[in-house]
Amino acid sequence: MEIEIISFGKISEFISHQQITLTDLDSTDELKAYLEAQFPQLAAMKYKLALNKNIVQHNLKIKHQDTIAIMPPFSGG
Repeated sequence: MEIEIISFGKISEFISHQQITLTDLDSTDELKAYLEAQFPQLAAMKYKLALNKNIVQHNLKIKHQDTIAIMPPFSGG
């Protein structure tokens, strides 16, 4: 399955915008574990995932051609 990864803020310094092919990963929890293993800097940070522009609040199924955004903490006013 192929997905698109988009990163923001400090995370974009070590994870660039890319298409990745996943095998044996089909959920956001599994993707987080994979990304933290590939990019140890990410494991030391607080961040949020968004799946197709929706913030991930719990484990979700990932499908072919989904878009995952990786975002550092943010606040609004």
